[in-house]
Amino acid sequence: MTESKSYRSSFILLTTLFFLWGFITVLVDSLIPRLRELFTLSYFQAGMVQFAFFGAYFLLSIPASYILSKIGYKKGIILGLLTMALGCLLFYPAASYRVFGIFMLAYFILAGGMTILQVAANPYVAVLGSENGASSRLNLSQAFNSLGTAIAPAIGALLILSDTIKSKTEIAALTQTAKESYLASEASAVQTPFIGLAVFILFIAGIFFFAKLPKLISETSTGTYADTFKEKNLMLGVLGIFFYVGAEVAIGSYLVNYFLDMNLVEVIKENNFMKSIAEGILNSGLAENDNKAIVGVFVTFYWSGAMIGRFIGAYLTKILKPGKVLGLFASIAILLIIISISTTGLLSMWSILAVGLFNSIMFPTIFTLAIDGIGELKPKASGLLCTAIFGGAIISPLYGFLTDSIGFKSALFFIILCYGYIFYYGIRNNRKRVEI
Repeated sequence: MTESKSYRSSFILLTTLFFLWGFITVLVDSLIPRLRELFTLSYFQAGMVQFAFFGAYFLLSIPASYILSKIGYKKGIILGLLTMALGCLLFYPAASYRVFGIFMLAYFILAGGMTILQVAANPYVAVLGSENGASSRLNLSQAFNSLGTAIAPAIGALLILSDTIKSKTEIAALTQTAKESYLASEASAVQTPFIGLAVFILFIAGIFFFAKLPKLISETSTGTYADTFKEKNLMLGVLGIFFYVGAEVAIGSYLVNYFLDMNLVEVIKENNFMKSIAEGILNSGLAENDNKAIVGVFVTFYWSGAMIGRFIGAYLTKILKPGKVLGLFASIAILLIIISISTTGLLSMWSILAVGLFNSIMFPTIFTLAIDGIGELKPKASGLLCTAIFGGAIISPLYGFLTDSIGFKSALFFIILCYGYIFYYGIRNNRKRVEI
């Protein structure tokens, strides 16, 4: 096999991992409205689900880079996949016994496996070819990550959000037989998709077990984390990842509740175009579906926008400085959020959904800008950058807390600040003479 063919096949195989963790990350979002009603949670408490999920990145990213240095990237990827499968399997007892703590543990273990994959796959794709094409290459892989995030809301709406959820009071009023029947159906709605995911993940792990990946990154680098802290642009990039992931997850996690808060269900039902979209995705009449499912299908456009933007971004970052593209996309995201804050109805809805399009290139572009020119420090830098994914665990519940206090629209000004920093990081790197 020639080197170019080896790189191509490895790139395709690694890109399946990007799709996988994108799909699972957003499928988790579909559970938040359900868990909020099942356990009578505030928006802040519901945001703590993301704290457990993204908290794994904070605790495990640096240990993951250490593990990879000991067992290698291929074994590390297989370990990550097996850990993810275990997390998915834990959803079965969590749903059966309706214990919120087991749900949180399942999220944490699932995210732990994804952390290992992120630490391994992002720098690996970045060096799987010329350094000048690193940003474009990672944007292309992340486009398939976004394909997973685009599909997940529709799957979540169909399998997780489609039936009406009863409150604790309503459940208590049921007869014992009706109560047992209802709880069994509720458990099945969560168990079935995650058991299916566990089986699929184990299949992918088997493929990687027999695959041959080229060794491109030094897994026993002589650099230390103290050396990475001296790289100013890297450390600023760590903050960039923190704010980007936090902002993207905060918006995505609360879109269903944001749309319900704006009473958009009736607007959708009265608009023939919107109604046809919802009915087409749900494959049924709107009267047969819960309000959360009706607005939930439109979350697909938020994540599918990220997919389209990354395919576009893979081209733009080839012909323009990545820093310039990053600054432009961040500024447009800010403008769209301001429009959503200032308006109501479908304009407010579509403007916030369009933010997904401009989120698209942010993670891969910040990542490649941050690791540019640091040589053998790349594996450790990847550990630090993936630690910053913890932003999803901080920004999301903070946004939930602000929403409880001052409402959705006012709380969005907090998200604007996050994009403001990303704009700064893009402009800063655009001024650098050396291009990615």
